[in-house]
Amino acid sequence: MEIPLLRYQSLSSLDRIQSTRSLPFIFSDRKLKLLRDKSLFFGYCFSFNRRKWKNRLDRIRCSLEQGLHPRLKPKPFKIDVFEDKETGLEETPMKKPSYGLCSQIEKLVLNKRYREALELFEILESEGGFKLGLSTYDALVSACIGLRSIRGVKRVCSFMISNGLEWDLYMRNRVLLMHVKCGMMMDAGKLFNEMPERNLVSWNTIIGGLVDSGDYLEAFRLFFLMWEELSDGGSRTFALMIRASAGLSHIFAGRQFHSCALKMGIGEDIFVSCALIDMYSKCGSIEDAHCVFDEMPQKTTVGWNSIIAGYALHGYSEEALGMYYEMRDSGVKMDHFTFSIIIRICTRLASLEHAKQAHASLVRHGFGLDTVANTALVDLYSKWGRIEDARRVFDKMPQKNVVSWNALIAGYSNHGCGEEAIEVFEQMVREGMIPNHVTFLAVLSACSYSGLPECGWEIFQSMSRDHKIKPRAMHYACMIELLGREGLLDEAFALISNAPFKPTANMWAALLTACRVHENLELGKFAAEKLYGMEPEKLSNYVVLLNVYNSTGNLKEAAAVVQTLRKKGLRMLPACSWIEVKKQPHVFLSGDKSNCQTKEIYQKVDQLVLDISKHGYVLERKYSLPDVDEEEQVSLYHSEKLAIAFGLINTPNWTPLQIVQSHRICGDCHRAIKLIAMVTGREIVLKDASRFHHFRDGRCSCGDYW
Repeated sequence: MEIPLLRYQSLSSLDRIQSTRSLPFIFSDRKLKLLRDKSLFFGYCFSFNRRKWKNRLDRIRCSLEQGLHPRLKPKPFKIDVFEDKETGLEETPMKKPSYGLCSQIEKLVLNKRYREALELFEILESEGGFKLGLSTYDALVSACIGLRSIRGVKRVCSFMISNGLEWDLYMRNRVLLMHVKCGMMMDAGKLFNEMPERNLVSWNTIIGGLVDSGDYLEAFRLFFLMWEELSDGGSRTFALMIRASAGLSHIFAGRQFHSCALKMGIGEDIFVSCALIDMYSKCGSIEDAHCVFDEMPQKTTVGWNSIIAGYALHGYSEEALGMYYEMRDSGVKMDHFTFSIIIRICTRLASLEHAKQAHASLVRHGFGLDTVANTALVDLYSKWGRIEDARRVFDKMPQKNVVSWNALIAGYSNHGCGEEAIEVFEQMVREGMIPNHVTFLAVLSACSYSGLPECGWEIFQSMSRDHKIKPRAMHYACMIELLGREGLLDEAFALISNAPFKPTANMWAALLTACRVHENLELGKFAAEKLYGMEPEKLSNYVVLLNVYNSTGNLKEAAAVVQTLRKKGLRMLPACSWIEVKKQPHVFLSGDKSNCQTKEIYQKVDQLVLDISKHGYVLERKYSLPDVDEEEQVSLYHSEKLAIAFGLINTPNWTPLQIVQSHRICGDCHRAIKLIAMVTGREIVLKDASRFHHFRDGRCSCGDYW
């Protein structure tokens, strides 16, 4: 049998697969040696001739996890759910069901009014004596699945047992699915083992549950057992196992399933193709993912979403955006997931104009109230200086999940709006939403950024006291930064020393930043030494200590740090800033003269410096920009000032300026921009590597702590 692999010649491993009839999962000797400790298929052979096997089942070996061996089919567990209580049926006379009541339950389920259906079911439970038809049981199973109700599952199963349901394979599969969908995998496993007969639906249900719950190795074990029993598998089976390969980041296993799917004639099945695109993307081979996408006979919405998400996952944001426009032009229907991906891509690209178009398309296509997409919008507007727009989107959401609340709280935090962040957090708790560790990270960061020590300590203590959430290292880092902002360096150091775990790099970095701001050289050196031991190649650690030395006048020590950087080959790269004007981004380096308006820009900077000098501005050369060369540190023409001058020249005087800085803003530029905002009457929003800075009326939202 010829393997149709010519179209996949770009796949680096598929061209090595032998074109034999009975062994599609064979490795070459060299590859077998390389994969002996990785491959899930080592020692295993597949046959497409039913009931004919090259290897016995006891020779199957799964060596991805040491000691894991697929077992022989286990003996069934005894469980009451599938036992017929014949004696009970004979002793207890059954009444005829109330057909009106059963019909009403079925109609409620048909209209997805699951909770009302289960409430009506309680009447049958309480009165007793009713014998329901299979269609009513089927509807009750759907209601439990729709609500993901564990309590409902137990009630329905108990009713089935007590009323002596005659089980057929369909109803056994439905009950198995009900347990799987409600996350009751241990009970599902017992039910599966108890089944006197199983078909492909049974196997797919239990394997799908294992894949969804992240138990990928057990999914592989059951797949091998399934193949031994049925010698068959459909497109759903292979799609599930390709997903399991992606979950394990095991591209070799994924390639074998790809080859087998091609031999079985299901390689171009929509479900298999989409699973392959996702698998290759997650395993780091975007080229193979695109190859599978190109070969899809019909490119569906899910297929487009998968390849766009794959490009975004690998950082190819512009390519992903281009594919989104191809999808739009192809006429394929876009869904809420499409817009969620694109909004996140726009967040990464800092493209508000594209984001606004995606937002408009989201509303136009009828997904304006979708929770996931709107949460992505809240995140986007928050991250790019439009916190008011983020709040408007949030307030219009009919349903909010914990991610939605976290996005808004984090947005207020990054913008230095600590009181607003705390207010939203308190509202979240009042409305019954359970906060998680991300929620507390966002609100503690807000307290830190805004200098709210009392609120910060109260929320930090409430984590374990009221919400039973154990603080993690990142929460401790927020508290260290909060103490550092208040100048309580000894208390911050004590918090590190008394932490119930080994201090992390983020905790020491927070202390080092506090030492820089408060010019505590001795403690700063100690924190820097700890950081060097953890992250010896991270440039920012050296630069912060360099700033400490420069600000305290220790030029000899500063020179030693610079010498260390040179020895390690760590180069301080030029910083850049960019601003978007009339939908076009404009990038500036410090001292940049490449712009066509260079003359006007420099004249504007000189005029601004002259204006702010009347308000006390003096160039301070002790400040060091973290990642720029030494000669740029004394320049009046840092990239932020050039970008602001360009924006002032080319935008109306009533519009705010939005600047993005690649690194942490230097102290001199920070002082200058506060005064520029005051003399020009403009609001200037600058996002640097640390946080957002809102400059207005001579003040900054960061409180001069960043």
